[in-house]
Amino acid sequence: MERQQRVTQRPIWRFREANKAAEDDQVTVEEPLEIRVEETPIAVVMRTPRHDFELAAGFLCTEGLLKSPQELGAISYCTAAEPPNEENIVEVKLAAGVEFDRQRLQRNFYASSSCGVCGKASIEAITCEAPALTDDFTVPLAMLYDLSDRMRQAQDVFEQTGSLHAAALFDQAGDLLVLREDVGRHNAVDKLIGHYALRNEPVPAKSVLMVSGRTSFEIVQKARMAGIAVVAAVSAPSSLAVDLARESGMTLLGFLRGRGFNVYTGEKRIAV
Repeated sequence: MERQQRVTQRPIWRFREANKAAEDDQVTVEEPLEIRVEETPIAVVMRTPRHDFELAAGFLCTEGLLKSPQELGAISYCTAAEPPNEENIVEVKLAAGVEFDRQRLQRNFYASSSCGVCGKASIEAITCEAPALTDDFTVPLAMLYDLSDRMRQAQDVFEQTGSLHAAALFDQAGDLLVLREDVGRHNAVDKLIGHYALRNEPVPAKSVLMVSGRTSFEIVQKARMAGIAVVAAVSAPSSLAVDLARESGMTLLGFLRGRGFNVYTGEKRIAV
């Protein structure tokens, strides 16, 4: 069973005007998670504990380390891990009949690790590997205006600490399907996508991904690998994020706050 603790306390001095007081403050837990595939270490990510198996599954799928969720087998914490890392190492077994190629995993990871160094080459590789995006749906303008508030209302840990990012998936009617929080916005996206991967289900094609903060190349990459056609964010996208969205035929929105936003690519999916 995965741990539930995502918030802890630290002593602080709180200043208000000319007054100060010693108090305990709630802060978000951040710890390393090592992901292993068939006993081979693949990556270490800094994350907020909880939904660790979703994070591992989503990471392996969105980074192109697995061809599909069907290649996933059992996922568990490492039973040989010593304190305090009993739940900081996740071991992934591949499905029966899936050949484990360590060199392929390592090649794919470094080729699609979202560092942005390769620029155009990275975009071309992702576009070739990812599934086609659906064009047969639109999202109502009024629904988009509500997404930021609906996501914020569902962020229970953010309300306690103010230091977590969120990724939320909504359907065409604006109903919340899945929301995940993490200190890393890319981890939150991986957890959300991993939610479906662990169920051997595709991410709903006619859905909208809403993320807190800015939209980096990495966020758009992960959405693209999952077949998500509409991505919206509270803040701005980067240049590579816009380039990848445009090449992929994705709808990318930025500065979605209140009753306004910018459309950087894919305006055709917005129903006015």
